[in-house]
Amino acid sequence: MKKLLNKKKVLFLEYLEHARGYSDLTIKSYDASITKALELIEIISENEKIVLNLMPYRIYIAPVNAKTISRNLSAIRSFVSYLNDNNMQVTLEADESVKIAKTLPKPISHKYIVQAINSAKTKEKLVVVLLYTLGLRISELASLKLEDISESWVRIIGKGNKERDVPILDSTKEIIDEYLASFVTKKFLFEKNGEKLSENSLRYMVNKVFRDVSLKVTPHQLRHSYASSLLNGGAPIVDVSELLGHSSMATTQIYTKLGSALKQQNYNKAHPLCGVDE
Repeated sequence: MKKLLNKKKVLFLEYLEHARGYSDLTIKSYDASITKALELIEIISENEKIVLNLMPYRIYIAPVNAKTISRNLSAIRSFVSYLNDNNMQVTLEADESVKIAKTLPKPISHKYIVQAINSAKTKEKLVVVLLYTLGLRISELASLKLEDISESWVRIIGKGNKERDVPILDSTKEIIDEYLASFVTKKFLFEKNGEKLSENSLRYMVNKVFRDVSLKVTPHQLRHSYASSLLNGGAPIVDVSELLGHSSMATTQIYTKLGSALKQQNYNKAHPLCGVDE
């Protein structure tokens, strides 16, 4: 079984490179985590189901810091998710999450997003514009239906099937109309063979658009950029929280910390006494 899983690991790493656009460094990190885990984990095969007991591996990585443990476990979970998506029934045991300190999101500068949009083709441009101007999760973008788009608003079906209405810019609506004039869709805004386009396909488009301007950007970073731009522009946090579809305003507050950090950086650069030796 370990030999089979190692073969699947090679295919998984190729998928990360070609479909997800991961960097060489990230792929090497995934490879190291999964390879070591496969050496140590207990594998239980029951009929067509496979159970991976992570306990021996978790004992091995216990001395390292929480962030490293979390990163290793995340790589293994992604691998198992890939296996299940490819017709293997695999579950994990001893997979409890490790609490780590929250890190600030990394928004992308507006000028770089505009640069990428201006060089993109119609479909890829629309994907980036919707993520950036509506603050969508990638799952929400994949599920966006034609009937949910009006002249001024877009109805989003978020986590837990919660609905929210987000205003749409005139410029964004123009790009949607341009796209619909060239691509025929029946139900979802982005389709392939009558079915909604997969999240991975949409991620690939985002990766490609920004790779063409020598940047690595994820769909979630565009959502971060949307939130940070609104808050830095003076939008009330309660409104931003509602637009993002956050169940708790505490989730949105991390962006206010980001805004404070950026203000501090700008202050340090701008004030004449900053950086002057006493």
